[in-house]
Amino acid sequence: MIDKVKARPCEFCPYRRDVPSGVWSHNEYEKLREYDAPTGEQPFGAFACHAQTDQLCHGWAVCHTSRGNEYDLLALRLAGVTEVPEAAVPLFASGNDAADHGQYDIDDPDPDAQRAVDKLMRHYPRLELG
Repeated sequence: MIDKVKARPCEFCPYRRDVPSGVWSHNEYEKLREYDAPTGEQPFGAFACHAQTDQLCHGWAVCHTSRGNEYDLLALRLAGVTEVPEAAVPLFASGNDAADHGQYDIDDPDPDAQRAVDKLMRHYPRLELG
């Protein structure tokens, strides 16, 4: 079981505001929305970092716990996580905001997004990218 949140988000974390739109697959962005639901309707599984799968995603944990959300992040509680780091970079305010941004250019990603996909595929061919 993964029970530690990364201290910083990975370079192309879908919760980062500075990551271009269209990097991840539509399905990967849709997963972010599920954690904005009321606590009892959220997925039980924690969201692992795309790059370092032995740790929980920094952006996911920080976004869904530090924004004054009226709901608890159920998966963090089930994982036994008691400490979430401060945001290391600017993040979207919700999973819906991150997903909306990411899906906006998914059918026509700009050159920065294409470079990000190329880099990620070289290092992590298992990922679902745009």
